[in-house]
Amino acid sequence: MDARAKPDAALDARSIVTTRSFDAPRELVFAAWSDPDRLAQWWGPNGFTTTTSEFDMRPGGVWRFVMHGPDGTDYQNRIVYEEIVPPERLVYSHGGDGGDEEEELESVRFRVTVAFEEEGGRTTLTMRAVFETAAERDRVAEKYGAVEGGQQTLARLAEHLAARR
Repeated sequence: MDARAKPDAALDARSIVTTRSFDAPRELVFAAWSDPDRLAQWWGPNGFTTTTSEFDMRPGGVWRFVMHGPDGTDYQNRIVYEEIVPPERLVYSHGGDGGDEEEELESVRFRVTVAFEEEGGRTTLTMRAVFETAAERDRVAEKYGAVEGGQQTLARLAEHLAARR
């Protein structure tokens, strides 16, 4: 095996990658990620709504929000932006809201890179969430339905973009 393939294999074992193409220029797709009012219209899996309490999209800035599940469960979230390259890339760390110790122990933590690639007026978005371990990735995928949730979230983004064109 090529030595260069080993780190990629390890990274892939710890990752959830979601890709979708949109019939929209990447500036428009990127803009949907950079406005809390627009994020509230599409962020989260089917049946979820999002309420933002803080939004500061800059390196070191924080987005605090609650995802309200269709069953009435609230999920506190905190994103810290690490890198923002409009309209090409976003990098952020995700965690719970930093509340009590029990929540900290149960908190879902990962790092996300969102790449926006335009070709012929269409945009392909690739979202890679990397967890500390493959076991943690598997736990989050099973407990929270993260793979399907990511696909549903990007499908909601597609609907949002189509409505704005």
